Amino acid sequence: MSNSAESPRRPARRLSRWPVQGLTAAVFALAGLIFVTSANTAKGTDIRTDSSLLKLSDLIQQRSEKNAELDESTASVREDIDTLARRDDGSTRAEDAKLDALEKAAGTTEITGEALSVTLNDAPANATANPGYPDPQPNDLVIHQQDLQAVVNALWQGGARGIQVMDQRLISTSAVRCVGNTLILQGRVYSPPYKVTAVGDRGKLKQALNDSTAIQNYQLYVKAYGLGWKVEEADRLTLPGYSGTVDLHYAQPVE
Repeated sequence: MSNSAESPRRPARRLSRWPVQGLTAAVFALAGLIFVTSANTAKGTDIRTDSSLLKLSDLIQQRSEKNAELDESTASVREDIDTLARRDDGSTRAEDAKLDALEKAAGTTEITGEALSVTLNDAPANATANPGYPDPQPNDLVIHQQDLQAVVNALWQGGARGIQVMDQRLISTSAVRCVGNTLILQGRVYSPPYKVTAVGDRGKLKQALNDSTAIQNYQLYVKAYGLGWKVEEADRLTLPGYSGTVDLHYAQPVE
């Protein structure tokens, strides 16, 4: 960028030579055009008060609740199918053991063991910079997708046997995505604080969090602006199995 002293000066603003009458006529013509356009758009509807015009956030919340109901229904049907399949499937013990191992790896069955949970939260509404740090920008005060992904990736790196974000178990096709200040996970919408829970060796999980460069960077914002960070341990905790669809839309399993 060039220095302002070297930049050319802006040309002086030209004075209008229109007569006052011409300006008045133009203003009234523009106002009339705006009124006509507004009337055509509304078509007799009160745009401000019409209850049929739902806000996008309301629609998203409705879809999220509907998806939650469908998840419960799917889980119930899957349980019935599994019960019927195991009643007399003709498989050997070795085959059953292999199937159980695959289900655990896929995340479709519950797992129990020692666990570690991480909770991330936005900074307080009245957050200011702590001494020695610059004033925060709006993006410095909220949880971002990269923050959640850093925690999930670190826990996998630490040998987690299973991970749950909020109340949903992650599987191979799960995607942690944030839009604005909300998390969208497997068709459901969540607001902060966000809780990530992993079952596995707590020592290794904690070490993986400490070794993560992305989390070290996040910790700087915790110190500077008060972003939420809380780590909790449990001697024994059960994560439910994933109950949603496992169909692949953009990939196929290797035969």
